[in-house]
Amino acid sequence: MNDKITNILLVGVGGQGILLASEILAEAFMLAGLDVKKSEIHGMSQRGGSVVSHVRFGREVSSPTVPEGEGDILFGFELLEAYRSLPLLRPGAEVVVNDYRIAPPSVLLGQAAYPDDIPARIRARFPDFLLVDGLHLAQQAGDVRAANTVLLGAVSKRLPIDVAVWQQALEKMVPKKALEVNHKAFAMGRAL
Repeated sequence: MNDKITNILLVGVGGQGILLASEILAEAFMLAGLDVKKSEIHGMSQRGGSVVSHVRFGREVSSPTVPEGEGDILFGFELLEAYRSLPLLRPGAEVVVNDYRIAPPSVLLGQAAYPDDIPARIRARFPDFLLVDGLHLAQQAGDVRAANTVLLGAVSKRLPIDVAVWQQALEKMVPKKALEVNHKAFAMGRAL
C-alpha cells in the first residue's frame, strides 16, 4: 500500500445510524492493519440534527479531520445533507447517497422548499455517483433500521478491504440480535 491517506465523510441526520457505520468503517480498517482516525460533529439534537463523521485511513494518519476540499468518498445518508457537504470533496471524488429526504426546519416552517433535483445536481459535479434506495433494500433484508448497513455495503466495494474483514467488523460492532439482518443488508449494498 502506498502512503496515501483516504478521506471518507459520512453525512446525514441524527438517528440514521451514521455513528455506527463510522465505527464499523474504522474497525474494518484497523482489522486490515491500517492506521485510522475518526471524528464526529453532532447537530443540536440527538435525532434530527446534522451529523458529520470524518474517517481517515492509510499507512499513517495524524489528524482525524478531513481537510476541506480533500474528501475522497462522500457517504450520504440523506440527500440534502449530502448536497450541502459537496464542498468538502476533491474533484473526482466518489459519492454514494441514500435516496431519502428529511425536511429541515426551514422546509417544515414553510420558509424554504426542499430541492427536487438534488441527485442530478450531485451527478453533474461528481459523475462517480451512486444513488441507493437504502430503506427499501433494508426492508427486504428484514429491518429498515439496517439502511446504514446497506449503504456501508455499497461503499465497501470502493475500498481496498477484503469482504471477510468487513464481515469480521460487522460481527464485532453490531449487536448479535441484529447481525443476521445486517449481514443481508451489507450483501445487498455490495451487490449494487
